[in-house]
Amino acid sequence: METIRNFSDTIRISPYIFVIGVAGDSGSGKTTFSRAISDIFGEELVMTIAVDDYHLYDRKTRAEMGITPLLLSGNNLALLEEHIADLKAGKEIVKPVYDHAHGVFAKPEKISPKKFVIVEGLHPYATENLRKLYDYTIFVDPDYNVKYDWKIRRDVGKRNYDRKTLLREMEIRKTDYIQFIKPQRKTADALIEISYSSYGKKEGELRNVYQVTLSMPAQEYCFEDIELNIDLCDLFKKSTHNFNLSCISHTPDEQVMRGLIVDGELTPDTIHKIERQIEYQTNVGPVNLFQGQSHITGTDLIRLILSWQIINRRISISKRETDKPVT
Repeated sequence: METIRNFSDTIRISPYIFVIGVAGDSGSGKTTFSRAISDIFGEELVMTIAVDDYHLYDRKTRAEMGITPLLLSGNNLALLEEHIADLKAGKEIVKPVYDHAHGVFAKPEKISPKKFVIVEGLHPYATENLRKLYDYTIFVDPDYNVKYDWKIRRDVGKRNYDRKTLLREMEIRKTDYIQFIKPQRKTADALIEISYSSYGKKEGELRNVYQVTLSMPAQEYCFEDIELNIDLCDLFKKSTHNFNLSCISHTPDEQVMRGLIVDGELTPDTIHKIERQIEYQTNVGPVNLFQGQSHITGTDLIRLILSWQIINRRISISKRETDKPVT
């Protein structure tokens, strides 16, 4: 394999803007998975846009209208499309800002594109025109009960929602989610599903341990020799944690995909070996997402694998640009 020297520097000087869409319901854990790219490449190269900033109505107005923010018509997706296209073209934009803490709009902000633009929210690629703007798309879809627990903790604890009002809105949101958000699943490059751990529901709240499935279609471009190393000595002598790994073929949304299922906890050495292999194969580094963690969850491993996939996609774009014939 031809190596790529200082690939982060290659990205830095390239005019190409790589756009990542991360879709899913509110409170589904989208930021957890998109943050890995920011951790690897840093704030200099990565920026995130919240699709919630493109709401047309504030929280009070939505309540008066009896609608949820999941409606396509409740969001300015035409402006979102215009802004992503401008950023991809290297242009500065003036973006609206939605203040979640108070449910109102704040002063718009001027932003310039960075080399990775992460667009995260309910509807990042909900229309055909939006889908054409992305280089990689992710859909995060936790089980309803998992999402329910997460949303209660976040919106009541951090966003100042009244609990009764939130519970009522969540019931209303179910139909809107199926109609307006879930259709994005079938067009995603990667589908992440999350359920309670087979080792016990309490493991989620206590240790952030869930069963996580990463599903993707067959890969067109992939580096060799990225291995999942299991230290047998650690497995039989030192490890005190339970874990389970499996790979399946299945058909979510009537599309044949391969799914990697991770449940429980792995040792830090396992994931650090994978990080070193990714550094060696891609010349992107340092990759050190979980420094200081005493245990590695399924979520952590899927975050790392997803980052590797995105790096692969970005390298493939660079190779296409390099291989273009001179005219």
